[in-house]
Amino acid sequence: MRQGDKNAQLPTNLLRVSTESTPEQSNNSASESRPDGKDVQWVAFEPQMLRRAVIMILAIWVVYLVAQWGFGQISNFLFIMLLAFLSAIAMEPIVSRLAARGWRRGLATGVVMLGVFVVGAILTVVFGGLFAAQVASLLEGLPKAIQGSVEFINATFNTSLNPNNLLDSLSLTPAKLAEYASGWAGGFIGILGSLVGGLFDLLTIVVFAFYISADGPRMRRTIGSWLPEDQQKVFVTVWDIAVEKTGGFVISKIVLALLSTIAHAIAFYFIGVPYWLPMAILAGITSQFIPTIGTYIGILIPSLFLLAEDPRKIIWVVAFAAVYQQVENYLFMPRVSRWTMDLHPALALASVFLGVAFFGPIGALIGMPIAAAVLAVVQTYGRRYELIPELHGGTAADPVELPHSTDHIDDVLIEARAREEQLDASAASQKAKRAE
Repeated sequence: MRQGDKNAQLPTNLLRVSTESTPEQSNNSASESRPDGKDVQWVAFEPQMLRRAVIMILAIWVVYLVAQWGFGQISNFLFIMLLAFLSAIAMEPIVSRLAARGWRRGLATGVVMLGVFVVGAILTVVFGGLFAAQVASLLEGLPKAIQGSVEFINATFNTSLNPNNLLDSLSLTPAKLAEYASGWAGGFIGILGSLVGGLFDLLTIVVFAFYISADGPRMRRTIGSWLPEDQQKVFVTVWDIAVEKTGGFVISKIVLALLSTIAHAIAFYFIGVPYWLPMAILAGITSQFIPTIGTYIGILIPSLFLLAEDPRKIIWVVAFAAVYQQVENYLFMPRVSRWTMDLHPALALASVFLGVAFFGPIGALIGMPIAAAVLAVVQTYGRRYELIPELHGGTAADPVELPHSTDHIDDVLIEARAREEQLDASAASQKAKRAE
């Protein structure tokens, strides 16, 4: 039988491969043979299946484009919902304590939000105008500060840096800075007038954060009703750990940032740092929400302005930062963070970079809380093993201790296990009633 007859007998929906030469192929062997002398392998597809595959690929591509377009349209709303959820988590520890004392969750959530609003309003009235004026002056005086710093570096280290080239590379031209400063020149009222859209987004975040916090238990029951019984146990444990530890983490960072801002504001004011209020706020935020390098950023920028005015004051700024860092590490942090969790500096820094990459500048603030929630769940359900002596650093006779990175969530785990036992008992009683 010829090769063509063999191929004709094969099912048309199967792949057909020819490794022998037909008479027609032999005539064209010079043009269709591979360099190694072997014949070309022929592959054939069934036409109907090929058309179906092409249509399916095109349909998948169209669905992908539509989904991408839809996500782009609602991405801002999804981001607002993420901020609302994180805000609700941040309020959860206080709301839970008030609810445990007999308060209704809606009333407890409203009181917490009202307290935050009152504190923010007081700070705005007291420091809002001063902050806006100092920021406007800072933008206007930034080129002069950079020029003075470059001249000091050239005179001290015998370099030949050109301040004008540096200003051009940073886009700090007078026209650009005038545009920035014009937004602040009108004071706080001018800022509110230019941020109407941001104010609407803030109102949306507040409304959704209120409903998420006030109806948290009902939301948990609703989501749990969609899951099987065994998955409900996992869901309850994950929810409790994520809310409890992430909320404590966010609150601890806010408290530490507030303490750092107050301490730096007092120190910068008496040292004579230009624009001491914006510099203190910058130092407080960066030191807590940008790990490892945030503390250095908080003193580097004030030092840049002091370099042009009085370089000797930089010594006082560095000395204060070093002393306060020790006070925070040994006095404030153990008391504030005892009910929360710690992130490894490398993981925290990576979460900040990823947050900025995904969400922009605000991502630097929400990257660490998201990482804390994920880490809490991983530490709860992640399995750990005993270390071998080579990794532990001891001998075979030395006792090997397990890492204690999950010790700080033991209390939440105990509560979660208790809930699981209650669910098991409830399920057993229901089965017994059904059997009767």
